[in-house]
Order: sequence, then C-alpha cells, then structure tokens
Amino acid sequence: MTKFLLSLHVLAAILAVGPVTVAASMFPPAVRRVASPVPAGGAGGHAPDAGDAGDVGTVRLLHRICRVYAGLGIAVPVLGLATAVAMGVLGDAWLVTSIALTAAAAGVLVAFVLPRQEELLEEVADRRPVERARTARLAMFTGLFNLLWATVTVLMIVRPGSTTGA
Repeated sequence: MTKFLLSLHVLAAILAVGPVTVAASMFPPAVRRVASPVPAGGAGGHAPDAGDAGDVGTVRLLHRICRVYAGLGIAVPVLGLATAVAMGVLGDAWLVTSIALTAAAAGVLVAFVLPRQEELLEEVADRRPVERARTARLAMFTGLFNLLWATVTVLMIVRPGSTTGA
C-alpha cells in the first residue's frame, strides 16, 4: 500500500504542481508582451491594435491553468501525508520541514501569485497600461513559489537521515 500511495503522491506532484510552476513562470512575460506591443514599423513588432486578442487569450489561459491545477494540487499534500503515515515517518524532521515549506508555497500561491495574476489579467483585458514593476514583483513571487517547491522536491528525494542510501 505504501508504494501505491507514494506513486500516487509523486504522480500528483508531477501532474498538478508541474503545470502551475510552468504556467506561473510564463505569465509575467506574457503580460509584458501584451502590455508593451512594439508600434507598427518597429523591429518585428505589431501595432497596439493589431491582433492582441490572441495574446490576451494566452494570458487568460495561463491564469486558468494556475487556478485549476492549484486546486488539483491539494492532492499532493493529502497523498503525501497518507504516505508518511503508512511509512511511519510523520515525525521526521525532513518531513516536518517539507510540510512547512509546502504550506509556505501554497500560501505564496494563494496570497501573492494568483491575486496578482487576476489583477494583471483584468488590466491587459481592459487594455490598461501595466507597470513593469508589477510584473517583476509577480515574477519574484512566482520564483519564490518555484524555489519552495524545488526545495521540497529535494527534501523528498534526499530525506536526511534516511537509511535507504538514496
């Protein structure tokens, strides 16, 4: 049963968290492309009124991916806790640290990344100007979210004090 739970946990992490990290990372540059089109006649650019609907659609899709897969991502800690109980490692320091970092990553996503994505999406959909500093802050929060997940992944693989030799 432990191997089955661990397999589901790893699959959930790959299939749910992976898309969020990629889509969230793509979001700020996509907003910048929509918000700062190169005027007609500029180097390889397009006129501000020429076909930006597709770019806004891309921004909207990236935000939707983040929202939907963040919801599906709830399965990762649930399956992780079930696996930890089955393995008898619930009190191990590496796991407690991973749980805290997972909670921090979820907090960053819910409190900083998704709300800022929504605000920026509204602005580009309404064709309002977007300050580059706002997309830079979103990129920073997204990077923090990704760094937290990368740290959790390393802890899950290395498991300090593990006797498996891995």
